[in-house]
Amino acid sequence: MTSQEEKQVKILIVDDEEVMRDSCNQVLKKSGYNVEVASNGEEALSKADNFQPDIALIDLKMPGIGGMEVLVKMKEKYPELFPIIITGYATVESAVEGMKKGAFDFLSKPFTPDDLRNVVARAVEKRDILREMEKLRREKKMMEESFITMVSHQMRSPLASIVQFTEILLGGYTGILNDKQREIILRIKERLEAMMRLINDWLNMAKMSRETLSSRFEDIDLLDLVDNIGKLLSSLAEKKGVTIKISHPQEFPKIRGDKQSLEQVFINLITNGIEYNRSGGSVTVSFADEGEYVRANVSDTGIGISKEHIPHLFREFYRIKREDGAKSEGTGLGLAIAKKVVEAHGGKISVDSTPGKGSTFTVHLPKKQNG
Repeated sequence: MTSQEEKQVKILIVDDEEVMRDSCNQVLKKSGYNVEVASNGEEALSKADNFQPDIALIDLKMPGIGGMEVLVKMKEKYPELFPIIITGYATVESAVEGMKKGAFDFLSKPFTPDDLRNVVARAVEKRDILREMEKLRREKKMMEESFITMVSHQMRSPLASIVQFTEILLGGYTGILNDKQREIILRIKERLEAMMRLINDWLNMAKMSRETLSSRFEDIDLLDLVDNIGKLLSSLAEKKGVTIKISHPQEFPKIRGDKQSLEQVFINLITNGIEYNRSGGSVTVSFADEGEYVRANVSDTGIGISKEHIPHLFREFYRIKREDGAKSEGTGLGLAIAKKVVEAHGGKISVDSTPGKGSTFTVHLPKKQNG
């Protein structure tokens, strides 16, 4: 096969009528397509293995293996194929059935050469669009992977070294610092650590997918997981004058998931509940068994979230300016990461909030399936 033939769109014509095969063959070859023909379903399936068609014109009514069966088998084996069904007894029902089973379009006999050229042209256009989209997707993925590598090695490592140098200075190993010098270096260290958190959060999010997480799935007791997080954050809550309350249902199903990433979700949610709360307030975590899912609510008695912010809350780097004038901590990625983790587990996350009264974040996660 020449390089020119390889570039041509390949079309397989499957029809038991010789006149129909020859007519379609002549029209399409004159239009510059690389065409192969088959007189029945068995021959079509055999030729497809070697020919690797881009488009298949398939007559529905043929002896032996019928056109609908050929359509299904070829579409299963070649998902990127664009089948076009041809029939002389076309009805709306047969066309709809063929489209449901993977046909791109259909032609009703008798049809004109222009009808044939037009439907094939539409299939070629759709094929080219999808191929270009896939090419762009692959390029985007390669760029993301390259950028992740660059951030990891060329940004994170130098920042970590600078943080270490500030610790050396603050430790007095290069001489005694006066109060002003110490204050300036502490500010530098604080900014550097904030940048490190931002980079680490972004890297975690960029690398995250269902495929990467599912390889680490295990049976998880969500109550134990949240209990441990409550203990971990107790000193922060005490410092802010906030109480953490965790409910304990008598019986609660386990889930399947990646423990580390789910810990990150609930650390983010509970930490937010503490940081955006008031002195004397509380963060309450409650659980419920809901059919195929378990539900966890993280509710706080804090400042709440205005209605206009809710649709954007899970976007990357989206941060809300606090009305009380307090400085907003964090990177703006915590909730975006939480959403990505929960969805990678086949779950969903939502929020309900009233300004001045508090917020409730609701996480639904699939139960562990028995067997």
